Amino acid sequence: MSGKPRKTHTDEEAHEDLHVSLPLEAFKAALPYLVALLLIAVAGYWLIDPAPPKKIVVSISKQDGNYQAYASLYGVLLQQDGVMLEIRESEGPLQSLEDLRKEGTDVDMAFMPGGVARLETTAGLVSLGSLYYEPLWIFHNEKYKVERLSDLKGKRIAIGRPGSGSYILSSMLLNAGGVSRENSTLLEIGDDEAAHALRNGMVDAVFLSGVPTTPLIQEVAEIPAVALASLTDAEAYSRQFNFLHRLVLPEGALSLASHIPPHEVQMLAPTVTLVARESMHQALVYLVLKVISRVHGAPGMLQQAREFPSDKDAEFELSSQAAHFYESGPPFLDRYLPFWAATFVSRVLIILLPLAALAIPLSRIAPAVYTWLVKSRIYKLYGELRFLEMQLRHSQQPDELPRFRKELDAIESKVNNLRLPVAFSSHIYELRSHIGLVRTRL
Repeated sequence: MSGKPRKTHTDEEAHEDLHVSLPLEAFKAALPYLVALLLIAVAGYWLIDPAPPKKIVVSISKQDGNYQAYASLYGVLLQQDGVMLEIRESEGPLQSLEDLRKEGTDVDMAFMPGGVARLETTAGLVSLGSLYYEPLWIFHNEKYKVERLSDLKGKRIAIGRPGSGSYILSSMLLNAGGVSRENSTLLEIGDDEAAHALRNGMVDAVFLSGVPTTPLIQEVAEIPAVALASLTDAEAYSRQFNFLHRLVLPEGALSLASHIPPHEVQMLAPTVTLVARESMHQALVYLVLKVISRVHGAPGMLQQAREFPSDKDAEFELSSQAAHFYESGPPFLDRYLPFWAATFVSRVLIILLPLAALAIPLSRIAPAVYTWLVKSRIYKLYGELRFLEMQLRHSQQPDELPRFRKELDAIESKVNNLRLPVAFSSHIYELRSHIGLVRTRL
């Protein structure tokens, strides 16, 4: 009576035992590298090039209505791209500069009239560009002839409120022209108060700053018996003070109906510059550059079309982003994508490019590591078989043979249960042959 036949592995079963999904094994081998690349990508995305903030803080002098108007317009345009502009008022440009410079500040930008930076350090600050001319208007009683600032010696002069742009500039220029408190009466009043004093004969001249369309400038120009000084040495001042520009105000520019001024006027004008911290996120810098180009690119009474914004400021170093923007325009992605999309894509590219460079050598190392991982499982069993063979060779006790057979069966069982890719089948067959050779000695 024949017993139940012992179950053996058919070729199909053997093939199934040896076969394992190659993509799965490859994935297992490559998994550490994939995890490493993923961690590098995530860390780079958040740390190497952090997302730009959603808010910009700009400091402006509350004494200047033009700054307020322009900043409000910036805010509307920035909001279209999801960025909020917080306007923070200061007592004057010196305070704005200090707010921008101090450590731990949250102020990102400030409007800065020319001449202010000569009094303070500009380390850590950069220019995003000059925005427009802000002339110095010198109105005086027409009974005096004022062709040079030195002609104001002995006069009563309103030089502006302390800390204001007009105060800083007028003090600087009067000093250069030889006008001082020792030989003249310098009154620290400005704007409406200075205009009232000139109208009522309490001062002989006033210094005002502003664009030609400023209501106060228009108002003072209409005061009877008041003239606008035309400086014959304006060019000399512009050479000595490199932040100043010599401008010519056309005849009748302020009022065609009243023919004001009655002749061309040579004026001195600094530019108003948008100054930012050097650490400001470059994506926000490019966004602000696009906004100020829209706001200040039109022609005006004292400027040509596309003359502003530009690099006319000599007191602050132009930021590298602004230099690129004025030379070549906005970055490629910013020309065709919304701000948020351009920012996201640029950040992803910053991470993907070095990762691609890292992936090339890894793609060569991974197959070798994969092969070693697979073969190591076979070599481990070879090691167990070799150890058993050495024990068998040096054994002199016949009663140890059952133990050797049991250990050899255990090794063979491990081989039969070993699941490897088909490409490594030859190694399994060789291992089984060696097991068979050892079995013949038992």
